[in-house]
Amino acid sequence: MQWLRFRRRLEYVAFRALIGAAYWMPVWLQRIIAWSFAVLLCRVLPKKLTRYEVARDNIRQAFGDEFSEEKIDQMIFGMWQHLVRVVIEVVQFPRFVRLENMYNIVEFRNKNPVVKALCSGRPVIMLGGHFGNWETSIAAFGEFGFPIGVVARPLDNPLLDEWFRKFREHTGHVMIDKKGGGPQMVERLNNGQHLAMLGDQDAGRKGVFVDFFGRPASTFKSIALLALQHDAIICVGYALRLPDDTHDSSWVKYELGCEDVLDSRDFTSADAIPELTQQYSAALERAIRRAPEQYFWVHRRWKSQPLSKAERQERRAA
Repeated sequence: MQWLRFRRRLEYVAFRALIGAAYWMPVWLQRIIAWSFAVLLCRVLPKKLTRYEVARDNIRQAFGDEFSEEKIDQMIFGMWQHLVRVVIEVVQFPRFVRLENMYNIVEFRNKNPVVKALCSGRPVIMLGGHFGNWETSIAAFGEFGFPIGVVARPLDNPLLDEWFRKFREHTGHVMIDKKGGGPQMVERLNNGQHLAMLGDQDAGRKGVFVDFFGRPASTFKSIALLALQHDAIICVGYALRLPDDTHDSSWVKYELGCEDVLDSRDFTSADAIPELTQQYSAALERAIRRAPEQYFWVHRRWKSQPLSKAERQERRAA
């Protein structure tokens, strides 16, 4: 127990040291550091430690023969560069992301349907995936005065978890524990308030299987179920980092976009849950295809497989 506390404190000290180093870091230095970490993770460390083969297999399964092996390696390298930059950008959010300069760092795509949904008086589920810088969307909606209940799993290190909780809540949001937070989610939806959730995580053998990049992917039923039971609108969105050479900003710039708006009232059949889940999964896929190097390919999205016919029959008999 003492070793665990010591390790957590050590992790926290290292993280705070990173914050101090990254807070004033210019974009050109961010790129150099991200590139250096990508070299370390892709070309120096054992591939088993960095789940390199998991990422390669996921990309190959998702895109088939569309990309060469060289292109896949470039995509994985780009993914790690992107993720390192995400960490640095999150540290710098308090310095750069403010209401008065929002239009300097964000370009909006298809924003009117989202604004209409948020102003409809009905609850909205802002749904994204591990794509782009998902923290940007949360920060932006907070700055624009739309407080959201952010549903997430707490970090294993409570010191780090407390830092991220304060970071996400400083613009008016409320953190909700993914496990055991059901009553809070229901209360917010019943009051016409909004939630933010990620919809691209493996849900195990009991999830609903829908098509995602041409493969059956186990997906949590709870998102569709919450929307259907509480008359909610689902807005599928993303925050895509734009190339550094496409704008004049002294910091990074994002495309904050809405890929689809799904009204739960349009899903009335007996298969409403899988139909709605399939629709938002397809929207997430379309968003990811815009910049696949900004997706978290090391996640085992297709880890669970559907039950075989024999297993389904056995369960029914039981």
